[in-house]
Amino acid sequence: MAKKYLKAVAAIFFSLLFSFGPLGAEEYALRDAAECTERDGLPNVFKKLEAGQNVKIAYLGGSITAQPGWRPFTLSWFKEQYPQAKVEEINAAIGGTGSGLGVFRLQYDVIQHHPDLLFVEFAVNDGGQPPHSIHCSMEGIVRQTWKANPEADICYVYTLTEGMLQDLQSGKFPRAASAMEELADHYGIPSIHMGVEVARLEKEGRVLFKAKKPETEEEKAAPEDKIIFSSDGVHPHPETGHKLYLEAVIRSMEKIKSVGRAGPHERKDPFVEDNWEDACMLPLQEAHLEGDWEKLSPEADGLAKRFGTRLPDLWVARTPGSGLSFRFKGCLAGVYDLLGPDCGQVIVRIDDREPQVRARIDGYCTYHRLAMMTLASDLSDQLHTVDVKIHSEEPDKRNILHEHRRHDMDEHPEKYEGTSWYAGAIMLIGDLE
Repeated sequence: MAKKYLKAVAAIFFSLLFSFGPLGAEEYALRDAAECTERDGLPNVFKKLEAGQNVKIAYLGGSITAQPGWRPFTLSWFKEQYPQAKVEEINAAIGGTGSGLGVFRLQYDVIQHHPDLLFVEFAVNDGGQPPHSIHCSMEGIVRQTWKANPEADICYVYTLTEGMLQDLQSGKFPRAASAMEELADHYGIPSIHMGVEVARLEKEGRVLFKAKKPETEEEKAAPEDKIIFSSDGVHPHPETGHKLYLEAVIRSMEKIKSVGRAGPHERKDPFVEDNWEDACMLPLQEAHLEGDWEKLSPEADGLAKRFGTRLPDLWVARTPGSGLSFRFKGCLAGVYDLLGPDCGQVIVRIDDREPQVRARIDGYCTYHRLAMMTLASDLSDQLHTVDVKIHSEEPDKRNILHEHRRHDMDEHPEKYEGTSWYAGAIMLIGDLE
């Protein structure tokens, strides 16, 4: 089941990479690459570890963090290094999502669990974002975390894809990591690029970044002088690629633990004034729900159970005309929802703007997965009216599905029937009126 999930995540990765906006075309000065920059270190968490206290480590990221790889490997390393401490994990990784969603779900997925250390891994999934968007969401994560607990330590970790090798091999961070480094400088946050050594080994011919993994006994027995990093150019194999990531973290921690002074972190003046510190996630029922909405029970419904750790509640409406509306004062609104085969499309109306139709199924939707539907992100900070209704017509699902996935619709046509909309929360930068 886990392998099937990871393959699915790999398939949808590049479509979701741009889910929060187009690839920015502006020139951006790339930063010089370094595996580790210690800055102000992680003094509070190391103080607690050395004292044998309880420590919670949160991992906020995408599918690379969700894998059985660097996340559980580093957690085990901390436990082995500090056996007197009780080290617990907060797994806040969701495949195919970036910091644009992470900043909204931070309170529910991370902060309410009181982390002592927060790893943030979004350099791959934020690869298609303009630097300013990255600054807004990543700074929001920092400021929300330190507002809740000024002594929580934060560490940026960067991963890579095949398309990022060239920048690293020329001695530069790719653009997303370069943007994040500006924030790391501003706030004194240590950073680790787990892919610097991988890129060096690939350039030397000692790593195959993308290659078929040996499966048969004959293939496994064959002499191999190269490390196969991944099969898809994105997600490392746990026993090879993620091992290299682990080694990078271990090397970096040896440097980081010797710097910094324990105490509260300073919430300095913002790096960007319009950062998303005020991003919030509200229960769906705080909107005005119209039509046949039904709150699904985790005890009786498989989707509610499956997504229960991410969505406090999951609602579904199935008939055209059902929907929600609300008024808010602010600059951004969205809905935390699901994409899936039985989903339809919705009509979005913001103030007096031209209505937009948004399909809640995409080319990879042979199953359900979490998504954020951004309703509007370019609003002035004033009062706005939002209305979203299920469209009376089903989208052309066969045409939407990628060609290699259409066989699933041919074999299971009943699975794709319907105009359902599954939603769990409202996401705002602003306040409901």
